[in-house]
Amino acid sequence: MKERRKIIIIGGGFAGLTAAKELKNTDADVTIIDKTNHHLFQPLLYQVATGALSPGDIAVPIRAILDENSKIKVLLGEVKEIFPDQKKLKLVDGREIDFDQLIMAPGSQYNYFGNEDWKVFAPGLKSISDALKLRERILLSLEEAEQIKAPADRKPFLTYVIIGGGPTGVEMAGAIAEIAGRSMLHGFKNIKKDEIKVFLVEASSEILNGFGEPLGEKARKMLENLGVKVLRNTSVTKIEKNRAYLKVGSIETPNIIWAAGIKASPLLETLQVEKDRMGRVFVNQDLSLSKYPDIFVLGDAAHCEDIAGNPFPALASVARQQGKFVGEMLKKNPKVGSRPKFAYWDRGKIATIGRAKAVADVNGLKFSGFFAWFLWSAIHIMLLVGFRNRLHVGIEWMWNYFTFKRGVQLITDRSDCEHCRMPELQKQVSC
Repeated sequence: MKERRKIIIIGGGFAGLTAAKELKNTDADVTIIDKTNHHLFQPLLYQVATGALSPGDIAVPIRAILDENSKIKVLLGEVKEIFPDQKKLKLVDGREIDFDQLIMAPGSQYNYFGNEDWKVFAPGLKSISDALKLRERILLSLEEAEQIKAPADRKPFLTYVIIGGGPTGVEMAGAIAEIAGRSMLHGFKNIKKDEIKVFLVEASSEILNGFGEPLGEKARKMLENLGVKVLRNTSVTKIEKNRAYLKVGSIETPNIIWAAGIKASPLLETLQVEKDRMGRVFVNQDLSLSKYPDIFVLGDAAHCEDIAGNPFPALASVARQQGKFVGEMLKKNPKVGSRPKFAYWDRGKIATIGRAKAVADVNGLKFSGFFAWFLWSAIHIMLLVGFRNRLHVGIEWMWNYFTFKRGVQLITDRSDCEHCRMPELQKQVSC
C-alpha cells in the first residue's frame, strides 16, 4: 500500500490557513503548526489596541475553523529549524517532524533596522498580546495624566508618537487622535482636548507611499484635521525610555509605537537560500524554492515578483491568493515541470483615517472620504472568519459611529508598575 504524503503547513495566518482549507479533501496527511492556537485578522489589530474591538472579534481558534475536516491535524508549537535536505523540521521543544511537502507561511516581524534595543520602548503591533499591552498603555496614560495637576507635568502622558507613515501607522494615528481627543475623554475632569498631542513620524517625503498621489496628500490633510501632526522627512535617530530622538529635536512620552517597516521571520535563515534585503526568500513562479521544489514559501516570507519585476506587497490579499494557489496545486500534485504559475489579482489598497474617513486605490480609481471608508468597512467585515465575528464587528462599528464611544476601555494587568515610568509622576503619586 502506497504511503500517504505528509504535508506540513507552518503558520495559521492568511496564507497557511487558506492553503489548509484547500487541502481538506486531499489524499495526504496535512498538519498545520502555529505558535498560537488562533488565526488572527491582523489588519484590525489596531482597533483592539484602541479599544474599538475585543480580541475575540478578530481572532478565531484554528481548530474551530478546520473542525469540519478532522483529517487536518492542528499542532500548537513553534518551529525552530528546517532541515530541507532531510525533509525534516524541529520544534523549540525538541520534537522532530518529517515532511514530503512543506508550506512555509511564518509571517513577519517589525524591522528596527539594527536597533533591536528600541523594541522595548517602541513596541510594534503583531499579536493580540501586543494590542492589549498597547491599549493599556494608552488608557494608563490618560489615568495618570488625570492625577497630575500641573499641565506641563502631564504633557508627556498626553503625547503619542507613531513611527512609520504606512497604512498601519496612518490608521493608528487617526484612531488614537479620535479616541484620546474625543471618545475616551468622557469622565476625565482635568484633561482638556487641546492637551492631546499625536505625532506621526515618517522618514520619507510622503505618507502612504504605495498609494501614490493625490491620496497621500489627502490622507495627510485628514490626519491634520484630526489634530495629528505629520512629520515628514523626519528620521528617528534614537529611542530610549520615555523619549524619541528625531533628526531635529526629541519628544518626551511613554507612548511610542513602532510601525516603520517589517522583515521576514528569522526561521527562513535555516533554509540557507538567497534572500532579499527584507529577509524574504526568492521563490519560483510556482512559489517553490529553486533548490527545494517541495518547499513552498508564501505571504510576507516570500519574494515573488509580478510581470514588471516588482515584488508583491505584504498584504493579506496576496497571502490569501498564494495560499489558495498552493493548496489547489498540491491537491492535484502535478510534477515539478508542469506546475502552474502564480498570478496575483490586485484588488487595490485602502487605508482608513478615523471615523468615516479613508483613502482608496482600486483598479486605478482613486477616491477618498466616506465612500472609501464604507468600502473599507465592508471589505474588512467580509474578510473576517465566522458569521458571529462579522455580525459583532458590524454592530460595534455602528455603535462607535453613532455614539463616538469605544467599547473596550479596561485596564486589567498592572504587574509592571506604570506609576514609576517617569520621574514627573513619582512627584505626584506613590505606589
